[in-house]
Amino acid sequence: MDFTFNDEQTAVSEAVSAIFAGRVDPDRVQEVEATEDRVDRELWAELARADLLGLAVPVAHGGGGYGMVELCLLLEAQGGVVAPVPLWATLVLGALPVGEFGSEALQAALLPGVVAGDVILTAALADVADDIAVGGDGRPAVSGTVGADGSLTLSGTAFAVPYAHVATRVLVPVAVDGGVVVVVVDPTASGVTLERAVTTNREVHPHVHLDGVTVGADDQLAGGDPTRGAGVLAWTLERAWTGLCALQVGVTESAVAQTAEYLNTRLQFGVPLATFQATKMRAADAAIDTEAVRVTAWQAAWRLDNGLDAARAVNVAAWFAAESGQRVVFATQHLHGGMGADISYPIHRYFLWGKQIELLLGSPSAQLARLGRQVTADLTGEAVPA
Repeated sequence: MDFTFNDEQTAVSEAVSAIFAGRVDPDRVQEVEATEDRVDRELWAELARADLLGLAVPVAHGGGGYGMVELCLLLEAQGGVVAPVPLWATLVLGALPVGEFGSEALQAALLPGVVAGDVILTAALADVADDIAVGGDGRPAVSGTVGADGSLTLSGTAFAVPYAHVATRVLVPVAVDGGVVVVVVDPTASGVTLERAVTTNREVHPHVHLDGVTVGADDQLAGGDPTRGAGVLAWTLERAWTGLCALQVGVTESAVAQTAEYLNTRLQFGVPLATFQATKMRAADAAIDTEAVRVTAWQAAWRLDNGLDAARAVNVAAWFAAESGQRVVFATQHLHGGMGADISYPIHRYFLWGKQIELLLGSPSAQLARLGRQVTADLTGEAVPA
């Protein structure tokens, strides 16, 4: 296998790394965390000016027309500095499915704004992912009634929607007669109420309450066909999990690098902590776990971009990102000793981010159970949800 990135992918990696290196440091992250929105607007604007927000947006709407590998390079770099910007929510949860399944009118209304940095998107996938995790068919918590003109009237609550408080539009899966429809909702519309909720890594993921909200036919993905909604969700979830894996690659790699530097400079009994066998073995285990997260994440992204069946590869990557990822951030914080418990010291954020990624869209045990169902389905020929 050749894991070398091509020239364009290398250029993407270098560009985003340079921007994050110049604009993100622990002091800046702490400053943004103290704001109400908890979004670094200056960094978001800089990413837009560098044409990085449109990487995977179709060329017809001003984007680069690239795929998951390029997006994962962007997300990996973000994870390395734990930058507080809604890249995963906007580019993976929102722009990708709109670009793939949205009407021409919907794409034209939203995607150029994503490229320019003016539009933030997100999706309500938590309840669907939780249902799939326990062996369900991904039935959404929000329900809808179809009108004579093809519109949908929504009711219910979508829980823990990333960055919904700053989003221009929210993609919401809706249970209807005959299946599922994914719709695009304006969070400022009549009947929509946001309930603030703060996550483990200090992001804001509000609960979105919907009461009699009407969505027109143009704001429904896949033409509002309820028989295609499950496919839209499966397509989106595979990319959502893969994006999280890329974030975890950046988080774990940076945590290990910072820990290695700490162990080499922190003295105990007059010698560096790195000279003790116990610390070296613990750090080595963390480095091996990080490589496992990395190789499985890139395998999943590559299969998605090449039109191959990626279901099992995505599930394997998600399990490694959750299980090995949390093991890495626990070890790196532990190896910092008392400094690891100091919230004014940067390493604690990597623990918080690693833990958040571990639990988003399914825990390690849920991912492992889903992988077991996939293997069983392969042996028996039975269908398996998502």
